[in-house]
Amino acid sequence: MLRPHSQMWTHLSRLQKEFPAWISAGFSGTGPRRQTKQGGPQTLACEQQPPYATPQLTAEHPKAAVPQQEGTDEVESFAEKLLIPIHDEDLDSQNRQSLQDKGQFLARQERWPELSQLIQAADQAHSRTTSDQPEADLLAYGARSDVVNAVEHALQDRSHRSGAFNKVSGTKTTRRRKTGENPILIDGVMALESLRRDHPKDIYLTAIVALAHIDIAWIWRGAASDSAANQTRQDSQLRRATAHFERAAALLAPLKNQSRDSAFLSAAQCALFAGQNADTVDVADAYGALIDQAPENPRPMRALGAQMLPRANGSYAALELEARRTAARTQQHWGAGGYTWVYFDAMAIDAQACARVDPQFFLDGLQDILCADPSQEMTNLLAAYCAITLPNGLGSNPAADSNRLEISKAANWLVRSHLHELHPLIWAHACEGFDNNARVTSLRRFAAHGQAKALQCIAGIFCDELDSGHKIAFSPDGVDLIPA
Repeated sequence: MLRPHSQMWTHLSRLQKEFPAWISAGFSGTGPRRQTKQGGPQTLACEQQPPYATPQLTAEHPKAAVPQQEGTDEVESFAEKLLIPIHDEDLDSQNRQSLQDKGQFLARQERWPELSQLIQAADQAHSRTTSDQPEADLLAYGARSDVVNAVEHALQDRSHRSGAFNKVSGTKTTRRRKTGENPILIDGVMALESLRRDHPKDIYLTAIVALAHIDIAWIWRGAASDSAANQTRQDSQLRRATAHFERAAALLAPLKNQSRDSAFLSAAQCALFAGQNADTVDVADAYGALIDQAPENPRPMRALGAQMLPRANGSYAALELEARRTAARTQQHWGAGGYTWVYFDAMAIDAQACARVDPQFFLDGLQDILCADPSQEMTNLLAAYCAITLPNGLGSNPAADSNRLEISKAANWLVRSHLHELHPLIWAHACEGFDNNARVTSLRRFAAHGQAKALQCIAGIFCDELDSGHKIAFSPDGVDLIPA
């Protein structure tokens, strides 16, 4: 018999405090949560997390661990010659974390009406962080993060069938149902479902429950990809993922009318397309409505591009059409940049999309994006994409290779003319194709890997100057050559 939801929530609220003991006892592949971007809930929509979301938001399925070691001597040599400020933390990232913490705190205190009012106010005011992440999304993710993280950690525990032994208490920390089901996999979401029944008219709390189902569906998909060798287990895990997507769809279906005036609800509706087959026109229209509500936010445009791929709910013709339509509808804010944003992730994951892109239109869009947002975060994002993400796909398709090489040349003017400081995490994500499914076991090593790759790419751009014995100094005033 299920416990009352207040008891279940009290149990779930303690999970994060208990995680260190669980991890040291028997969890594998655990560590700091993945971060982006992009995510989002970046987020991380076809076979990747939808980039409209905050990067930390959804629990995307993990894949092979990210390589995180570079030649120390080579890195130190580049660091001595490339004098560039390293950007580790900023006010915006602190603000994002503060909003997530606020949502988590209110959920743990069961102050749901207060949380709902905060999300509604942020949604109606279109409140965003300085990096254009919706504050409503961040609050909502924090509210469901205990439940989502608990499921993710439980599925990463390779020994959960027999129970993880707690070295601190000398007891098994994982309770088992008679069926062998780990209760952590269901108790949290059932607590959220019970919460929704207690507040049946609160559309924002209903959306939080639906988004938790979507996050958990992604986790089950990831578990299925890790169980590829066991067909029976994989089929079972995919059925679990489908069930969570279907439940999310059932919860969100009555909210479609309210979504017309809510970017938060529209984003939740769009997130469903990652788990269902839908008509291409319907998908394009849904994302178009979301883009119209927040044209300054590139994440829905990136997610639209991923959804327009044939592997999702579109076609290459639809991808090109929607890229041009998006450029037209966001021209006032991004110029030609809408075209670039729609192709941004699609090209990184599909060689045929890269072969079909109009490279000159894409490059025009890069310049317009930088004119609209000349921040160093944006400069690092575009430079890393051109210098690392696109070249990583070379060799798969001659037409795609030609376009990759042409667009990749933009890294030269981006770095030489606009780069003033280095954002290592952005470059680290670029190494993974901005794939939010990458498993990060150490954020410090992940950032170090990104910094090393960035310095290597920048050294290649300034190879003539470095070979002539100069050091390169970066500042907001430009690049200076310093005799060694």
